[in-house]
Amino acid sequence: MTDVVFPPLSKESPDAEGVVSTWFVREGETVAADQLLAEVQVDKVAAEVPAPAAGVVHLLCEEEATVAQGTPIARID
Repeated sequence: MTDVVFPPLSKESPDAEGVVSTWFVREGETVAADQLLAEVQVDKVAAEVPAPAAGVVHLLCEEEATVAQGTPIARID
């Protein structure tokens, strides 16, 4: 099992919260390594989150959820 974490986008505030703005995959979908999973945003900085491994994705939060940087947002089996 591999955790997909909210990336550290705010260097000034490493414990800042951000938003999972869009999921590009669905719960239970099989993904390839490096496949685009989500777009996240902190303040005015947005980033794409790729899959760190191949497998079945399990989403740990909904779109528009507020999440602390470094927190797992999905898991891949």
